[in-house]
Amino acid sequence: MIFVDKLTRRFFARLAEALQKSGKLAPITPPLPEFAGAPRRLIIEAPRKIFNPDRIHFGDNVAIGPNSFLNPMTEYPTAWMKHPDLDQPMQTFDPVIRFGSNITATGGLQVTSYLRVEIEDDVMMATNVHINDGSHGYETAEIPFKYQPISGISPITIKRGAWIGQNVVILPGVTVGEMSIIGANSVVTKSIPPRCVAAGCPAKVIRTLGESR
Repeated sequence: MIFVDKLTRRFFARLAEALQKSGKLAPITPPLPEFAGAPRRLIIEAPRKIFNPDRIHFGDNVAIGPNSFLNPMTEYPTAWMKHPDLDQPMQTFDPVIRFGSNITATGGLQVTSYLRVEIEDDVMMATNVHINDGSHGYETAEIPFKYQPISGISPITIKRGAWIGQNVVILPGVTVGEMSIIGANSVVTKSIPPRCVAAGCPAKVIRTLGESR
């Protein structure tokens, strides 16, 4: 009976795949998981990877484009990061990722948290924004970095109304000020004050909004 069930499932899976390729069946999008709270009008386009959704909070009217990666990490190393011959200590975390309301992200948004990442209301993010409140350890150059403990954990906050440009990386401990702009391809290593434009690697304030050019 188990053998027949497997063949049946395989047959229907291949049939569905063939129908989708022929255009006679719309692609099947898996439903969103249950997040913390009850957000209204939440869109996270597929494909997407979402871990520990009970630790992710959303406000209302949030739209995130495809290829997002939302990962509040509760322990490290994961199965993929563990070496069979190394005695790696298991780290445990109590993370949260919190989105406000009216947030948009074009696509490729990556958010990893070991403690707290908060994105406040009305933030706009372009494609391929990476936000991570911790880092792989690098205490020694004798062990590959993927096998070293997570270190440098510090919360990240992106304040209301900020605009985060294409390919921006935001590192642990950073606060992006209210109504500030981070230019494309920037790496934000230190907090940025409100109402300014910052750009570069590392990102530096290049203009205060409201000032004449």
